[in-house]
Amino acid sequence: MKIGYPCVNNTCGCTSNGTFRLKSYSRQLHRAVIEKNLKCLLNILKFNAQHGIMFFRIGSGLVPFASHKVCRIDWQLDFKAEFDEISSYIKLNNMRVCMHPDQFTIINCLDPGIYEKSAAELVYHSDLMRSLGLGRQAKIQIHVGGMYNDKTASIKRFIARYKKLPQTIKKHLVIENDDRLFSFKDCITIHRETGIPVVLDILHHSLNGGKGPAEELMRDFVKTWQKHDGLPVLDYSIQKKGARKGAHALSISQAHFSRFLLNTKPYDFDIMLEIKDKEKSALKAVGIAKQDKRFYEKN
Repeated sequence: MKIGYPCVNNTCGCTSNGTFRLKSYSRQLHRAVIEKNLKCLLNILKFNAQHGIMFFRIGSGLVPFASHKVCRIDWQLDFKAEFDEISSYIKLNNMRVCMHPDQFTIINCLDPGIYEKSAAELVYHSDLMRSLGLGRQAKIQIHVGGMYNDKTASIKRFIARYKKLPQTIKKHLVIENDDRLFSFKDCITIHRETGIPVVLDILHHSLNGGKGPAEELMRDFVKTWQKHDGLPVLDYSIQKKGARKGAHALSISQAHFSRFLLNTKPYDFDIMLEIKDKEKSALKAVGIAKQDKRFYEKN
């Protein structure tokens, strides 16, 4: 079991998701921003490894505008040395990384233009994984998409589109249950038709999943992952008190997280903490998980 957090580290003093306005585009500016992002990503990974945080979600903005027609550089070739250095560090420390394209990446959409842009985003994400030399344990996580007033048709459209994707994308792709439209049960239906692994989001399940706690789903959840996919990935958060439904907590509840670990035994999985204070909660979670035999601790 490895514990991680998404995209942003508030301690390192840099961002790996720096960008710029399209109207300011130049090859020189593009390269400069990517160089800063890659340098910061390596710094974040070093911070994480030093503190036992062995899982990290890389932000999609690592290479800004990579899937946009404005991109006029060969970022994979231009930054091969930097990608190789990051790849070596990940592998040397037995870390795991993943990605999560934004909510506009929708492969079951009705609009052909949106689908074209979504497919281009998935190509970029899989190209990034390849640039980092990472196999299929490095996952790209998406939602099922929109319902468009017909859940059954939307699920069928997702399945049909997924089956047509190139293997370079499919080997990384996973789906998660969301908080309004597609439940864990819906994701299982898609898995049975496609074999795509399912990420269990426990907060989303509490809002859109039924009466039982997420812990009751562990058996079905882990079975969607094969050995070559690596350990199953679970998104962990709790509802922020007094906020809109689905808002993530500002900080981890150590009591709730301890109970969660206890209630999910004996299943083993990696945990992505979707908690607002990022590495601060991850450090607390690592401290708790060190008492659990499932937890991976580097020698």
